[in-house]
Amino acid sequence: MIQCGHAHHDHQHEDFIAIVERACKAKGLRLTEIRKRVLQLVAAEDKPVKAYDLLSQLGDERGRSTAPPTVYRALEFLLEHGFVHKIESLNAFVSCPHPQQPHRTQFLICDACQLTVELDDPVLDRQLQEQARKQGFRSNRQLVEVHGLCAQCQS
Repeated sequence: MIQCGHAHHDHQHEDFIAIVERACKAKGLRLTEIRKRVLQLVAAEDKPVKAYDLLSQLGDERGRSTAPPTVYRALEFLLEHGFVHKIESLNAFVSCPHPQQPHRTQFLICDACQLTVELDDPVLDRQLQEQARKQGFRSNRQLVEVHGLCAQCQS
């Protein structure tokens, strides 16, 4: 099982951006300036970030408003290629600590501080798939978000 707390990713932001740039180049994808900047803003946060917060930050940086579709298109690109994850229950985004590896993730989310820990647990994934199969269910996507309190917020 791989475990990555969002606030304690095992990569530096610059290294992460370089990994994404190399992945885009290898796959023939265009990492435009706006996509790259949105990725940098998401990666710089120590908790999940909402699209409208990104919109506000971009507007402040550019000295003019940014159209919401611009941010949403950038996020869609980053999601589609596995560079960020959407935390559905928060309607917010976190960077993926290992974007170069295909994986299914599970998240532990602290309701007090919003610390988000990404788990990549193949055993849990197999168990979920097996239970779905036993029920005659074919899943299209998997979303596991567990809410509670992190160790620090329990103290």
